[in-house]
Amino acid sequence: MAGLRGKALIAWLLVCVFWGSTYLAIKIGVGVLPPFLFAGLRFAIAGGLLLALALAFGDSLPRRAEDWRTSAIVGVFLLAGGNAFVVWSEQYTPSGVASVFVVTVALWMAFFDATIPGGTSRLTWRVILGLLVGFFGTALLVGANPREILSADLRGPIALTCASASWSLGSIYAKRHPTQSSAYMSAAIQMLVGGLTVAIVGSLLGEWSQWHLTGRGAAAIVYLVVFGSIVGYSAYSYALRHASATIVGTYAYVNPVIAVLLGWAFLGEPITSRMVVAIVLTLAAVVWIQLSHQASSVVGNQSSVDSASTDNRLPRTPVSDSEAA
Repeated sequence: MAGLRGKALIAWLLVCVFWGSTYLAIKIGVGVLPPFLFAGLRFAIAGGLLLALALAFGDSLPRRAEDWRTSAIVGVFLLAGGNAFVVWSEQYTPSGVASVFVVTVALWMAFFDATIPGGTSRLTWRVILGLLVGFFGTALLVGANPREILSADLRGPIALTCASASWSLGSIYAKRHPTQSSAYMSAAIQMLVGGLTVAIVGSLLGEWSQWHLTGRGAAAIVYLVVFGSIVGYSAYSYALRHASATIVGTYAYVNPVIAVLLGWAFLGEPITSRMVVAIVLTLAAVVWIQLSHQASSVVGNQSSVDSASTDNRLPRTPVSDSEAA
């Protein structure tokens, strides 16, 4: 159940390829279409299609107002605040660089979960070290020294930082406010609410006057709707049901590599030694923080067992991997 085998392995590979390639599709689309309308309509269409599919296969709409509210809030944080800023940033940032910035979502989640009351993580020295290394890695993408960083075009990096932070806050909110809706129904509502919100923002900014749907723009929308949203999300859900969440989550380490290679192959984006070092540092920080959380969980569970054993005068029992997780 924990390993990636058979169809679960295929699903994981689809997630790696399709979600890694979305940065290239976004870069192509934002080159010919206004960013917020492009992002908003993509998710509104994907959400409508996913909702129709979910209803067709027997799913039902949420019955509780709390579920609608949670899905709407998560959709705004993840898509209106998260993905929309990624799309906007790729006007000024190479697609491969954008993908590395998005990996910092794991760093932001560790930080917010430890600092916002009600979380299960602690801001230990291991986590702080991982955060510092990870953010140093992303800073290295902007410049090799403070002077280069200050003189660089910071619109893309700032937007990507806001996007990662917003996605992390939305993910934490979703984790702390579970719904009774199915994963597919929740995702559909999130896409609809987030997509329509971004489309409204684009309309208020006057982007319809810049909307000229070309073949490249239409292809980017179709690819992102079909493969980035529906197929990618379905494959991710299938892999989660048939393999360990920890193993499935390693797609996040593969996506930047695929995005960088695709940007280099199709758009001529350079791959510099500094970029490689930044990718290694950022991914190493994410792995370090995850291992730190696992170590803390094992220690915490072992302490609880030891305490119970002492109180009840019973022999100590070792904690298994499943209990620690």
